[in-house]
Amino acid sequence: MSWTRRLLVILAVLAAALLAAPAAQAHEERPVTLPDGTGSVPVYRTGEPDLLVCKTDRADFERRVSGFPDALRERNLKLFERCRKSGYRHLQQAVDAVDRPGMNIAVLPGLYEEEPSLPKPTGECARLKARKSQLGYQILSYAQQARCPHNQNLVAILGKKGLQIEGTGAERTDVVIDAKYQKLNAIRADGSDGIYFRNFTAQRTTFNSLYVLAQDGFVIDSVLTRWNDEYGFLTFASDHGLYKNCESYGNGDSGIYPGSASNINDGYGYDVPRYSIEITGCRSHHNMVGYSGTAGDSVYVHDNEFDHNMGGASMDSAFPGHPGLPQNHARFERNLIHDNNADYYRYVADGTCAEPPVDRGYEEGVVCPQISMPPGSGIITAGGNWNRYENNWIYGQQRAAFVLTAVPAYIRGEEALSKQADTSHHNRYAGNHLGVDKAGNSRHNRTDVWWDGQGEGNCWQSDAGPSSPRALPACGSERGAVSGHADRLFGEPVKLAQLLVCADYNVQARRLPAGCDWYGARGIERIEVQIALTVAVVLALVGGVLWWRRLRGSRLATVVTGLGAIGLGLDVAGSTMGLSASYVPALALLLTGVWWTGIGLVLRRERPWLGWTTVVLGALTLLDAVDKAVFMIPWIPLSPAWVRGLLGVVWVLWAVVAAARHGEQGTPDAPGSPDAPDAPSSTDASDAPGPSDAPAEGAAPSSAQASAPAPAPAPEGDAS
Repeated sequence: MSWTRRLLVILAVLAAALLAAPAAQAHEERPVTLPDGTGSVPVYRTGEPDLLVCKTDRADFERRVSGFPDALRERNLKLFERCRKSGYRHLQQAVDAVDRPGMNIAVLPGLYEEEPSLPKPTGECARLKARKSQLGYQILSYAQQARCPHNQNLVAILGKKGLQIEGTGAERTDVVIDAKYQKLNAIRADGSDGIYFRNFTAQRTTFNSLYVLAQDGFVIDSVLTRWNDEYGFLTFASDHGLYKNCESYGNGDSGIYPGSASNINDGYGYDVPRYSIEITGCRSHHNMVGYSGTAGDSVYVHDNEFDHNMGGASMDSAFPGHPGLPQNHARFERNLIHDNNADYYRYVADGTCAEPPVDRGYEEGVVCPQISMPPGSGIITAGGNWNRYENNWIYGQQRAAFVLTAVPAYIRGEEALSKQADTSHHNRYAGNHLGVDKAGNSRHNRTDVWWDGQGEGNCWQSDAGPSSPRALPACGSERGAVSGHADRLFGEPVKLAQLLVCADYNVQARRLPAGCDWYGARGIERIEVQIALTVAVVLALVGGVLWWRRLRGSRLATVVTGLGAIGLGLDVAGSTMGLSASYVPALALLLTGVWWTGIGLVLRRERPWLGWTTVVLGALTLLDAVDKAVFMIPWIPLSPAWVRGLLGVVWVLWAVVAAARHGEQGTPDAPGSPDAPDAPSSTDASDAPGPSDAPAEGAAPSSAQASAPAPAPAPEGDAS
């Protein structure tokens, strides 16, 4: 790494420290290692179950199965008679009775509240020593989970190999496992390779409905999860997994979360040998986000629907303690991702989410967002590499179809300089159907792409609509080929300021950051508008005084100063338009660049160093306009906006000093120019006597003034 790039990375680390300060832990778990990959995806087994679970109220059972198809109703009635004689009344009892690999448990229609598991821990289990998470629960070891399985779990499945648990109803809502907001997890499967879940509902927890941890081989088939503080389905540090035909809604984080999926493709490009987890045929809706995955590596997500959440899908490298960071190699194909515009932050603002979970109204549609999330987004990638998004239908988002941002490694707890810019590289967005549904109806996204500009090898389809930046590297015809090349160590400064402000969210403290439109800020309340307005006011004041004191005698300076004022106004106007501004920011930069270049050419005659610095500042501003609206300038580590901003601070201070110095106003022409009188070489041109130095009425002229000839009238036009 060159010394310049190393210096820039150090700056990135410092910024990351700021970004990391408000970050919350979305999911904390004991240290785990990823599976060795020798397992396989389990296969559904038919035949008679080994163990049965049912309740004993025959009248209630007959009512529940009365509408089933005849064959299914008869089967359930037979299983019920067998279960009354030799079955179990609670699922946990049947799990405890499993004594060999490959057993099947059938759960008959009914409501299972697992009453023996509900009481709070007592005795030794009440005195376990373990670190607490930021959310307050203990992070227990596997041994502690085995010793006290119901401290956190309604149903604990620990070390059971090849187990299959299936509801026997006609629909997944016929069998309901309900934690009643008294446990972190409704069902926890931990170290139970080859487990198969099918055809039931799990609900109402203070964390996850169905939690699969540290397993090589699992299937979630036709299962519904709902109404949880955090996740519907959470699978973590697992391999050979399959979600199919599932559904999840009403969750404070995501409906589907394949976190720390086995990192089997690290080191590959787009083409990989296999994926660790497949998700297909599922629907996740009315959550904070439909799908999410910190270190969601090597996950194949296809033919699903993510709708009416705050965000459709997200993957990130933003939280420490997750194996497999940074996130890489997710593949999204043929998914419907639409209308993810819910606003659930209002329930945090009005105090609803401060109530106990049982009183919040989750069943009536309340969702309590657990982390910061930009509402109205389709697919968010916060620090991921080598992800593929192809042939998806993404429409009706009020913010953006795609959001791509960088996440410096400091945020995930890695301080090595070589890693600070290791995210948001080689993400491919190609062949997606943007702003149109499957029937061909127009359902525009407000914008198709919002990108902070950081990363190497990212590319987008050429038919992407409105985007920020307007110019995007295009994907080539061959996979991985990119038309144009951007390699930025750091994102755009204003966008990073937005992300920094918006990250300062905390649901427990009811802290919704002011200045962020994610939480309802509008107009001048928004940080990007405040930045644009502050810059415009400062430059207008300094530029106006400089023009009045030094440049008003130049027609060129007067014209370009007027253009600069228009540019600054457009910049403020564009910031209020947000994502719909389109070319307005680039036009604002163009006019501002013309202003700086023009006054620099005039200033250079009396103040060469300030003048040429101003010309350079103008050139950088024009280059920034090209970078944002025409094509991204290749092979530069920072966008022109960074250099322009830093140099702009120096220029403002310098211009203030230049404007404040005593001297002739409005006559910038250098001595010896065709249109300016000669001045003594010992006197700075800015201090030469002129009309403004004429003696007051009645005062005697000085000897120099008396002997000086009257200046010739200036010719028409400007010497410049």
